[in-house]
Amino acid sequence: MTYPQTIDYLYAKLPMFQRIGEKAYKKDLHNTLALCEAMGNPQTQFKAVHIAGTNGKGSSSHLIAAILQSAGYKTGLYTSPHLKNFTERIKINGQEISEQFVIEFVEKTKALVEEISPSFFELTTVMAFDYFAQNQVDIAVIEAGLGGRLDSTNVISPEVSLITNISYDHQNILGDTLPQIAFEKAGIIKTAIPCVISELQAEIKNVFKNKAGQTTSQLFFASEEYEILANTQTLATAHSFANSSKEIYFDIFKNKQLFLSQISCELKGIYQTKNLCGVLKTIELLKDYQIEKEHITEGIEKVITLTGLKGRWQKLAENPLTICDTGHNEGGIREIIRQLATINYAKLHFVYGAVNDKDLSKILALLPKDAYYYFCKPNIPRGLEADSLFAQAAQVGLVGEVIGDVRTALDTARARANADDMIFVGGSTFVVAEIL
Repeated sequence: MTYPQTIDYLYAKLPMFQRIGEKAYKKDLHNTLALCEAMGNPQTQFKAVHIAGTNGKGSSSHLIAAILQSAGYKTGLYTSPHLKNFTERIKINGQEISEQFVIEFVEKTKALVEEISPSFFELTTVMAFDYFAQNQVDIAVIEAGLGGRLDSTNVISPEVSLITNISYDHQNILGDTLPQIAFEKAGIIKTAIPCVISELQAEIKNVFKNKAGQTTSQLFFASEEYEILANTQTLATAHSFANSSKEIYFDIFKNKQLFLSQISCELKGIYQTKNLCGVLKTIELLKDYQIEKEHITEGIEKVITLTGLKGRWQKLAENPLTICDTGHNEGGIREIIRQLATINYAKLHFVYGAVNDKDLSKILALLPKDAYYYFCKPNIPRGLEADSLFAQAAQVGLVGEVIGDVRTALDTARARANADDMIFVGGSTFVVAEIL
């Protein structure tokens, strides 16, 4: 098969959560283990960091990988979903997996795929494991796809586990309360392997403590040891904040003592202050790796350059200032709104789309009432019809119009916005994917 034929086969043959939702989620690890066995158990052939959480796990994964790369280690990185190309999911030192490897892996596993019918994510996960094993990475950073306990990635035995912020998302699968969701994420805590919790959240603290007690694992709440202060003095001057990669700085304190001063970060979201606590504690616990302060600084300052991460408070244009962000659940949207409030603009144009299996009531209620909305539908089967989104938004007082197509919505906003306005694009990873 050619590469396009291979990708078409994967999409057509294997159920993909990003496209069809819950029907693609396999609630056990049998298929993953069967595929691993067939490939010689590659998941046992490299060291790893395992990351789960609701918000921040993608940014945290890339930050850890960037720091390890800066320290000179051959670093694998497995994340999901991809924004544009399938190969974004699997990287070594920021370089995407080769199309030829994808072709050959699918051909090798095709008979077993036909027999056991794994999900898209199950097969992709084992592909990543095989790629990292064959290329003999020094360490791989593995991001869980959904949940943790039953996630396909949860067959590895990492050096450290990291759990980022917990918020409401995928309640139809993970549970309706934060403790229920946290229980699923806590499933990545392994026997005698240290686990870092990025952010101390009182409501779910004991969920992690109980799991760590059962597994005799050291547990660290990173936000109790690290404090990240963002210098936001320049944020009041609207456009200059987004236009420069050097205008937001972090002062990093460890146990109340200054650890690193005036660190800039290519990721411009203020919410990275939460993620960096967990990242730094995780790096600290990688005892077998020689990582100095200069490596940490370089990794943070060059995370996009080193890893290729996209879609996190990313500037698309200026005049008018245009920003996109993949934050899509209640917690993520709260952080976006918090940052929007720091920026001066004459009028906010909001290109917004969502998927059809989320309860949007709380999310829509958070969105600014003084913005004008261009409601659109991401071009996937899970995409929520723009008419339905418009109707739900109107119930909470949001004003706008139905455009439908994501690109057309952005083009319409650009045509109407003045130079001192702002355009924000988001609501779904798949909205951002269509405009990058």
